[in-house]
Amino acid sequence: MIKRVSAILLIALLVIASGSKASHIVGGDFTYRFMGDTMISGTWHKKYKVTLYIYQDCVTGVPDAIQQDNPAFFTVYENGGGLFRVDTNITYDPNPSSGGSITVPANFSNDCVKNVPQLCLLRKRFEKIYYLPQSTRGYVVVYQRCCRNSSIVNLIDPGDRGATYFCVIPPAMVNNSSAVFKNYPPQIICQNNPLYYDHSATDEDGDSLSYEFCPAEEGASGPDIKPKIASPPPFDTVAYFPPFTYKNAMPGYPYIQIDPRSGIISGTPNRVGRYLVTVCCTEWRHGVIVNVIKREFQFVVTDCSKVVIADMPQFSTAPNTYIVNCKDRKVHFVNTSQGGFAYKWYFGTENGASSTDFEPDFEYPDTGTYVVKLIVNPTSTCPDSISRLVKIYPVFHTNFEDTGTYCPGSGITFIDRTETTVKPIVSWSWSFGDGTFSTEQSPVHKFASGGTYNVVLAAENVKNCVDTTVRRVVIQQFTPYAGDDTIIVKGEYIQFDAKGGTLYQWTPSTNLSDVNISNPIGNYPDTGTFVYRLFVQSNYGCKGYDTMKVWVVPNASFVVPTAFSPNGDGLNDQFRPMAVGYRNMKYFRVFNRWGQEVYFGKSLETGWNGTYNGKPAELGVYFWEIRYVDRHGEDGFMKGDVTLIR
Repeated sequence: MIKRVSAILLIALLVIASGSKASHIVGGDFTYRFMGDTMISGTWHKKYKVTLYIYQDCVTGVPDAIQQDNPAFFTVYENGGGLFRVDTNITYDPNPSSGGSITVPANFSNDCVKNVPQLCLLRKRFEKIYYLPQSTRGYVVVYQRCCRNSSIVNLIDPGDRGATYFCVIPPAMVNNSSAVFKNYPPQIICQNNPLYYDHSATDEDGDSLSYEFCPAEEGASGPDIKPKIASPPPFDTVAYFPPFTYKNAMPGYPYIQIDPRSGIISGTPNRVGRYLVTVCCTEWRHGVIVNVIKREFQFVVTDCSKVVIADMPQFSTAPNTYIVNCKDRKVHFVNTSQGGFAYKWYFGTENGASSTDFEPDFEYPDTGTYVVKLIVNPTSTCPDSISRLVKIYPVFHTNFEDTGTYCPGSGITFIDRTETTVKPIVSWSWSFGDGTFSTEQSPVHKFASGGTYNVVLAAENVKNCVDTTVRRVVIQQFTPYAGDDTIIVKGEYIQFDAKGGTLYQWTPSTNLSDVNISNPIGNYPDTGTFVYRLFVQSNYGCKGYDTMKVWVVPNASFVVPTAFSPNGDGLNDQFRPMAVGYRNMKYFRVFNRWGQEVYFGKSLETGWNGTYNGKPAELGVYFWEIRYVDRHGEDGFMKGDVTLIR
């Protein structure tokens, strides 16, 4: 079977070497193997075989630079301490059968790509047996070289930055062999084609392994291409060119990610270029970190012109997952392959269920995670295949209830009622429709004002099942209103007109006909100031208060300002009279000094805004007159002047 062109990593093509710099080195990693305890001169030593792998570009790499890699220089430091020893004559075994120098298989078929670039990648293995005195600190074995390829896209000044590869040998009380990466790096990554590469490792001690992207370290620079003594740890990390980081080292959509448990790197690279990517493998023993090894490579993304591309989309954010179905066990498979004439689907069940339909439907027998494989043009000279996960975990249904007093400022309790077969539920995301949010399971929320709000709950369980539900919550438009403050003449009455609820209570009861209705009558035989506090309750149970003030004056009067300033600041912008104890006003007129009428009105609620013929009136003195009817039905007349200022 022909392996996927888009498989991952690296490395080795299309870079022009720069002089004698080591731009031919495109990746490397260090491992070690514990070989037992040995007594030397009366002192116990730990025996380790330390192995360095470096990958060389033998297409564009300068042959002299490749030759300069042999011998390799190893420097050993006590971890956190001083220099222990330097070895400057570590050579690889050139015998083809030894594996000391091999040409990495291309894992690539010319039949599947129209524009195949020239490929050549060498892997050199340098080994050294060390007898290390027992140390409570452990040791660090270091290899440094200058320089990196100047065409690396995601680093700042890559051509002047070297590389550091190292391994940390743990203290004497820990017997450990490092993890070892399993697979060779493939040499072509195709732009806009799904990437699925197994970057996992094995561990002979049986330690648990986890994976993550991590920073690369700088090494030698300048004329010191291969220093005889490497610099001591800690090492400086490389500077990534924004917006790239070591976690986001290569652009893609879906983005390039590594599964922390399986070590699978997946995503779809969408930009041509050379990208430095580093993967750390962490060894865990009884829940404690034993050691970390890392492998560094230069991923080369090229504009491949593939003849056949097997592809299916990802409808889930989980790594390399086609879909997470949390409603039932039925799945419809979407086929986005190119160049195919025949198809074979394997649904990942124990009985080997399959289909030759272009886009089949399949009902899974049970819950669980299944590996689905699509082969395009099976048994032909140029097939292609892709595998993704299908996760079946019904039932997951998000729901909630709400309870409380549905009034502004009152607490509404939202109770999560999400149903899930697979537990636990790991996250809740609430949006209350008023610009506020919560991640609690059953939050209490207060709405500041009345209205209809769309409350949204999105929940997720441990198997990446996600569901969303929306419920309308109506908060009553509750605004207690006692009425505007009022001035009346002694001996008159007013009728109150409160609003906002269904239950009213006035305090105090002074001069009121009934304190338990919205519109009592107030009679005022004497002058004074009376302040009333009104309690209002709505049919929803909303409760609130408002106040109203009544001034009782001895005689009827007009209050007319002597000046006003219509400058738009919201203060004293209108010139209007205020009347107390008058039945109505027949008219209110304003004249300029030439006798021209600049304003005419009949309402006490409005007045002159300081304009004439649509333009701001001149500053100065204006004259006014009022014709009115008093409370006894008699006509009256008043006049005066006012000053317009700004």
